[in-house]
Amino acid sequence: MSEISVRPHIRELDAYVPGLSIAEIQQKYGLSQVIKMASNENPLGASPLAQEAVRRHAPFLFRYPQGGNPRLVQALAGLHGVDPCRVAVGNGSDEIIDLLIRILAEPGKHSLACFEPCFSIYPIQGRISGVEVRRCPLEKDFSFNFDALLDLVDQSTRLVFVTTPDNPSGYCPPREAVADLARRLAGLAPDCLLVVDEAYMDFAEDEASASLLASDMLPDNTAVLRTFSKSWGLAGLRLGYGVLPPALAEYFWRARLPFSVNILAEEAALAALSDTAFRRATLDAVRQGRATLRDGLTKLGCAVWPSAANFLLFQLPPGAGTARDCFEALLRRGIIIRPLNSYHLPEHLRVSVGDAKENATFLAAMRDILTGSEGRRA
Repeated sequence: MSEISVRPHIRELDAYVPGLSIAEIQQKYGLSQVIKMASNENPLGASPLAQEAVRRHAPFLFRYPQGGNPRLVQALAGLHGVDPCRVAVGNGSDEIIDLLIRILAEPGKHSLACFEPCFSIYPIQGRISGVEVRRCPLEKDFSFNFDALLDLVDQSTRLVFVTTPDNPSGYCPPREAVADLARRLAGLAPDCLLVVDEAYMDFAEDEASASLLASDMLPDNTAVLRTFSKSWGLAGLRLGYGVLPPALAEYFWRARLPFSVNILAEEAALAALSDTAFRRATLDAVRQGRATLRDGLTKLGCAVWPSAANFLLFQLPPGAGTARDCFEALLRRGIIIRPLNSYHLPEHLRVSVGDAKENATFLAAMRDILTGSEGRRA
């Protein structure tokens, strides 16, 4: 068979790189126990109410879900105090990102803008759609230069992506700065949508003052994305949502594949939304664990960046070996964190906040690695 002919955009594509799984590390190193602190998942697992909802609705797997997921839409509208006509739900926020690009940007004609590095789905889906991707480097401290980002925008630009808190650094810009970006963008390119990805916003110390979605000043040219994969503990069910301008939300529902949010995902989400005790426990565990990891890594001599998310970006002390060596040493001990080569940050590492035992195990392993017999020091 001759070589399959594919579009140049696909041939040149670098695929999304997920974190390693527990099963593959168990198999590779012959380990019975592995701790995963690589993919920013909920350290407490999934809500007991959500788990029960999945068991209760398993007999109905042969049924299609209700079109448009109206009960979930209503629940999310109530959660955020917005009109239900603005709420879009999808198979992970990835589906919403993909559809926004394909709805708004024409291949070979339009562009999108985002930072470098950033969540890789933005540029990947842009390239798959044949849209020009323009990247603006982050500042050295991983903060945002919105002036430089706007310099990439012209009349061809249909989307600008900003993640707050950002991945992989956890940087969270002032809410007023994001609102000002939306205002300036509206004057510069009236047909351009600002997509503010708040996947990690609920981990901020004060979500109400940091979140654009939590404010009463959501601009007309702005879409805000959230996910059930992080604080709600439903990463395996793939569910995300967005609050969009009403006219755009209508087109989203026209373009979204029917039934892309399955019955179990919807029922689990509705149950998770009702489990306020588990929600509080999750946020408390992340905020306390984040401080524990920050203080522990700092005492070991690591450079740790401030984070409002459920992960920390850090660098090893000078003379402590390479990030890759540290990553591999942790794997041999059954601990998975995230190397950042795919973010073009080969000397940085990212660790997700675990539960109290996982955090302590990780810090103890880091202490052993940095003070071991290989000439490393803390």
